Amino acid sequence: MNVVPFIHEGLGNSSYLIGLDGGNAILVDPDRTAQRYLDAAAARGWRIETVLETHLHADFVSGAHELAAAVGATLFLPEGEGLRLPHQGVRGAERWAHGGVEIESIASPGHTPEHMSYVLRAGSFPPSLFSGGSLIVGGAARTDLIAPDVTEQLTRAQYRTLKAAFGALPDETGLYPTHGGGSFCSAGGSGGARTSTLGAERSSNVLLAFDDEDAFAAWFPTTFPAAPAYYFRMRAFNQAVPRLRRDIPQPPLVAPREFDARRHGAMIIDVRPVEEYMRAHIPGSLSIAFRDAYAVWLGWVVPADTPLLFVTGDADLGRVLDESMLVGYERFAGVLEGGVAAWNDAGLPVTNAAVVDAPAARRLIVDGAVALDVREADEYGAGHIEGARNIPLGSLTARLSEIPRDTPIITYCGHGERSTTAVSLLERGGVEMLTNLQNGIEGWRDAGYQITGPL
Repeated sequence: MNVVPFIHEGLGNSSYLIGLDGGNAILVDPDRTAQRYLDAAAARGWRIETVLETHLHADFVSGAHELAAAVGATLFLPEGEGLRLPHQGVRGAERWAHGGVEIESIASPGHTPEHMSYVLRAGSFPPSLFSGGSLIVGGAARTDLIAPDVTEQLTRAQYRTLKAAFGALPDETGLYPTHGGGSFCSAGGSGGARTSTLGAERSSNVLLAFDDEDAFAAWFPTTFPAAPAYYFRMRAFNQAVPRLRRDIPQPPLVAPREFDARRHGAMIIDVRPVEEYMRAHIPGSLSIAFRDAYAVWLGWVVPADTPLLFVTGDADLGRVLDESMLVGYERFAGVLEGGVAAWNDAGLPVTNAAVVDAPAARRLIVDGAVALDVREADEYGAGHIEGARNIPLGSLTARLSEIPRDTPIITYCGHGERSTTAVSLLERGGVEMLTNLQNGIEGWRDAGYQITGPL
């Protein structure tokens, strides 16, 4: 077997294209950006004939439907997913042959109730385990994304999966998880590694060291990061069978005044670098700089089914649309022709936002400004500006009432992208006297100023 990984750094996920003898190929956990798999297979002379899904995904739109439509691939999905899509339902302990390999399904509930892992065996080579989120490098995927009242049940199922599901496989079994470092779906540390072996995990994965189910059930949920808001709608989105990408209308290029007329009920997403947004932007637009994490933050802070208008600057519109569709956005209302310069030339209002370096921010704080740390709680706990309030970016809209309106606010994050999104959300919420800390906590630290923490 020839395993080709596809890594989405922003989601922290991997999917796998597996080439077999005779030119057949298997694809594991594809996302909606399906063309890259097709191109990779074609470049190698492979045909994608089989798609294996480990579970119903909460962090991205599945590409299984796309592959079935594009090349007629057969879809093998865990029985019980409730997916309204032609497929072969898979139960645990099934075995079948394909392209010279044997595929074995292993029921591995925990991350989701229906979770299935797959072992591929070829001749005398070590087995390969495609584990989804049931076992990842240094941890396992979280168990709280279905509903609060089933989290304990799933956590206990996860414990039993870790203890028994893969026990018959040898140490040299290759481990190919879907979730990994940087994924909000994951709990545990990978040290940057995406793949491993069962032997390495048995010797180092702290989750495998537990021998007490009650202790595991009490502890494991305390390790979960915050969950992006869109996770709780993506499962149903995937079950309903997403539209094919070819059926989603592309956004038109729109002149400034028509763009302005389309704003009602829509959201302007400004994907330019933060420096450009701070220098000049359309009032009320939302800054989400286009980078690896763009899709996560779009899904976290923009309500579902919102029509999107884009200010793109030099960003690749095709990639922006790919990433937007990846987390379920399909209503594209337009792209601003000529950018902010054309908007300004048309006599439409442009505003800016203050950005200061660390010495200037420190002077403002001494004079009474409030430092607002929009990083996650664990980041804040690891070290923050003394006296800073912590409201993570994903919670900011819901907690606008906690923001003082009569005091200057200095937002900061790790490097400046999240805090710029925070500035745009606060501006939309009517908060004034906003300033952004250039380069975030790193800029503060580099200037030699004190960091409080860890807590």
